[in-house]
Amino acid sequence: MIKVVRGNPTPEELAAALAVVQARAAASGTAAPGPAAPRPAWSDPSRVAAHRLPQPGPSAWGRTYWPS
Repeated sequence: MIKVVRGNPTPEELAAALAVVQARAAASGTAAPGPAAPRPAWSDPSRVAAHRLPQPGPSAWGRTYWPS
């Protein structure tokens, strides 16, 4: 929210000031947040659970890791 503390700006002056503030916010990345980005597939736990259980063997322990 922007509040005029001093003076009596015309509607055109106020619109110009708000346009500058919005342009700076958009350039710095602090504009209103949009929808959340989708979660990457590599971190989805169901990706690991969808596969078969590892076969016994010397490297089986490495395939039992569950990402958090």
